[in-house]
Order: sequence, then C-alpha cells, then structure tokens
Amino acid sequence: MEVRINKFLSEAGICSRREADRQIAAGNVTIDGRIAKMGEGVLPGQQVCFMGRPVSKEEKMILIAFHKPQGIVCTAEKREKNNVIDYIHYPKRIYPIGRLDKDSEGLLLLTNNGDIVNKMMRAGNYHEKEYIVTVNRPVTESFLRGLAGGVPLVELNTTTRKCRVWRTGKKEFHIILTQGLNRQIRRMCEYFDYRVVRLVRVRIMNIELGDLESGTYRDVTPEEYGRLTKLLSTSSNAPAGISK
Repeated sequence: MEVRINKFLSEAGICSRREADRQIAAGNVTIDGRIAKMGEGVLPGQQVCFMGRPVSKEEKMILIAFHKPQGIVCTAEKREKNNVIDYIHYPKRIYPIGRLDKDSEGLLLLTNNGDIVNKMMRAGNYHEKEYIVTVNRPVTESFLRGLAGGVPLVELNTTTRKCRVWRTGKKEFHIILTQGLNRQIRRMCEYFDYRVVRLVRVRIMNIELGDLESGTYRDVTPEEYGRLTKLLSTSSNAPAGISK
C-alpha cells in the first residue's frame, strides 16, 4: 500500500509531517536514490533516506510525558545547544508534540508518531491545555474577566478564543486554552499590563504533569493512552500549526 512520503517520515519517527514537507522541499529526502517530490508516495520495498541515512518505520508507538525545565528549547534541531532531544537523551528517535516557551516549564509530550502530533495540536480540534500562571501584581476580577472573554492580539492579527480562567492565589491563576498562539498567555497578560513571572503547563488533554519532577520523564500509561485515543477519535489529523 502506497504511503505519502511525509506520512512515512512521521510514522518512522523522523519528524512531524509539517517538518517532513520542509525537509522534502530542501532536497534532504530520497526514494530509491532520487530526490523525493512533495506529495509523492512510497511503496513497500522502496528505500527512503533522510540526510543520506536509510529510514525504517518504527513499529512500537512511543509517547512520553516530560517535565520541561526553564531554559530548554522545544526543538529537535541539533544546532540549538539547549534542545529538548539532547537534554532527554532518549534511546530512540522522538520529537516534541507542540511547543512550550523556553522561559516556561511543565508538561511536554514527545512521540515518534506524526499522526498523533497533528491530532493533538491542531487548533481546530479544540483540545485543552491547562496552565498555572504567576504574575507580577495582584490578580483582579476584571483581569480574569478580560482574559476569559477573548483578548485582541494586534501583533498576531487575531483575538484569542474565550477560555476558562480562575484565581488560585493573590498573584496566581489557572487558565485552560484550546489554541496555541505564539507566547499566547504572556501576550494576553501584557495586554492588561501584567507580566508573567512563572508559567507552568500542568495538563494536556487527559494527561497531567502531577508530581513528575522537573527534568524527568515517564511513559504515558496504557490507561492514559486509552483515554487519549478516545478523545482523539473524532479529531482531524491535518498537519498542525505551531503550538504554544
């Protein structure tokens, strides 16, 4: 059965479909020794190479939960000295599902499966991500109402979706988003003249950070994965955009 080249690469754990398209366009992928074309199919028995190295499909699904510390960058790009892949040093090829700002910390999922990346991170699927946010001055009811009602972000030419938000401390609140605009929470706070002091992601869909220590990771449990699969059963797997 023929498989599109970007899907082949994502299922082999090389990168997401979006990144695969970039690598194909750059001429870094070959099929049977010739440079692959965008949208081309791969047939059983054909040899695919990435950056000159043969690619084989990873049979076993990998999905881990990692507590990302501040300062670590959510990229598989080796030229970034603080990239998350080198930090974790996982024995098999994996890549992050979405992003978390370098200055932020908390739950990050990593996998070798491109389809689950697209289903989880595509904004149109409205999947939840929950954060605990500490700001530089007392949280007011008007500030919370403003965040919840949708915030205009002129620099991104958009307005954020309505969201759930509640105060958990004098200068702390929880917020649940269903989209992942670039530095979204920080930009939302800045609109109301607040500055984020600490930002921790504590949940992605049904998977929680819990008491996982900073800098460590664990396998997603079979129970968590079963629930996740049900939540994703009606989700589109069209290539995802950049996540928060």
